[in-house]
Parts: sequence; C-alpha cells; structure tokens
Amino acid sequence: MLIAVVDDEKSVRSSLARLLRSAGYEAVTFPSGEEFLDALDSVLPDCLILDLRMPGLGGFEVLSRLANRSRHVPVVMLTSFPSAESRKQALREGVSAFLEKPAERSVLLQALDAATSART
Repeated sequence: MLIAVVDDEKSVRSSLARLLRSAGYEAVTFPSGEEFLDALDSVLPDCLILDLRMPGLGGFEVLSRLANRSRHVPVVMLTSFPSAESRKQALREGVSAFLEKPAERSVLLQALDAATSART
C-alpha cells in the first residue's frame, strides 16, 4: 500500500517515511502541495498524509484541487496549528483524520488503517 506524505518540513517527511516503511507501507514524499499534484499522473497513493500549513498550496487547497481532478484519496491531515475551525473544515471536506503534530505512532497508524480500510 502506497502512502504519500506532503509536508514542507524535511525532517517530518523523513521521519514519517521511516515510520511508514517500518509499519510495512510504501512511502513517497513531497515537499509541497504543488509537487504532489504535479506527480498525480504517475503516482496515485492509497492514502495521503497532508500538512495543513505549507508555503504555496496549503492542505485545504490541495484537497480542493484533488476534488477538481476527481481524484479520491483518503487523507490524514497533520498540523502544528490545530483549531476547532480547521478541524471542522477538514472533516467537512472529507478528511479521514485530523491530527496534531507530532502525532503518536500508534494514533497515526490507526488513522491510516481506518482511512485505507474505509476505501476498500
């Protein structure tokens, strides 16, 4: 199962990729929403771990562009800046889980399992 990680922080991308691989997932990382969207013709992940706040396209903009392209990918959103409003918006937009960074390993893996099992 392929999980895409989109986060502007290199250390977050690296640690999440290591975690995913150790849990048996394949991982591909992108430093921006733009780079992820550009790669969609060649890479369609089974799930997306998406940072809410990034330079350029933020998480909500990436979700909107995915929807405009009719690409339906389960999303686990991560943020260092959680708010009740952003959580509500994320859930309204169909995000499977909205987690605060740093997410505990078990919580993140449970969220991924729930997101990917709901897709099948």
